[in-house]
Amino acid sequence: MNNYITAATIKMLREKSKMTQEQLADIISVSAKTVSKWETGRGLPDITLLEPLASALKISVAELLTGNCVENTNKSGNMLKTRFYVCPVCGNIIYSTGETHISCCGITLPALEPENDEDNLMNIERVEDEYFISIDHEMTKTHYISFAAYVTSDKVQMIKFYPEGNAETRFFIRGTGYLYFYCNHHGLFRKLIR
Repeated sequence: MNNYITAATIKMLREKSKMTQEQLADIISVSAKTVSKWETGRGLPDITLLEPLASALKISVAELLTGNCVENTNKSGNMLKTRFYVCPVCGNIIYSTGETHISCCGITLPALEPENDEDNLMNIERVEDEYFISIDHEMTKTHYISFAAYVTSDKVQMIKFYPEGNAETRFFIRGTGYLYFYCNHHGLFRKLIR
């Protein structure tokens, strides 16, 4: 393991939480002297203490280990800020409604940057209370559309496609939003619909 919690990280997080060494020590059932040793680099917390320490400092164990704290600046939870992640190893599809750190199969995944569907590969037909979506794209075992999603201000609808199948689906109309699709070779595309 390359990263392990550092003295500076423990001290910075404790002070940010407005706790004394004694208060932190009481919460995780160690002595204040132990916390002092951690903060001066004369000792490290045992691995069994990482989860209680992270909990006391109100962060995740991953944030504790890396020293990179993620703050939720998206207090309103706007679904239109949805980000997509795709694992290149297993094909797992993950989405979040704000900034996060995602990993799968031991790989840290970057958020996919969508491009506008300027070639109009996505065909959209309104059929009663649904959008019928079809994507003009080959669907072979090696080159295919992995998923499509319809994201509005309060909902994400997502459909998984499989190689050699049809890249078409229906989404219930929910108002203005974005339609996304992901090609395993060319990345993520989106189109605004009203």
